Amino acid sequence: MNVEEEVERLIEEIKRLGQTQPDGSFKVTFGVLFHDDRCANLFEALVGTLRAAKKRKILTYDGELLLQGVHDNVDIILKPSPAAATTASPIV
Repeated sequence: MNVEEEVERLIEEIKRLGQTQPDGSFKVTFGVLFHDDRCANLFEALVGTLRAAKKRKILTYDGELLLQGVHDNVDIILKPSPAAATTASPIV
């Protein structure tokens, strides 16, 4: 599996495990992703896939390197797709 395929699978997993935000983004903690059995089987290098997605500006999180245990509570935000961003209701 190449990096692009892994990033696409990561997007699917964040949508499955995360919570939808009012702006159309999805939020999940690193610990939830790291400890999920399905993610553990899909991704040989979850941190590397997260870094690749961050570099492509698909998602954001604080810091450069996430470590299990230490960073379990770090929020990973999957940015809304352009279609979701235009259909999300504005915050008043």
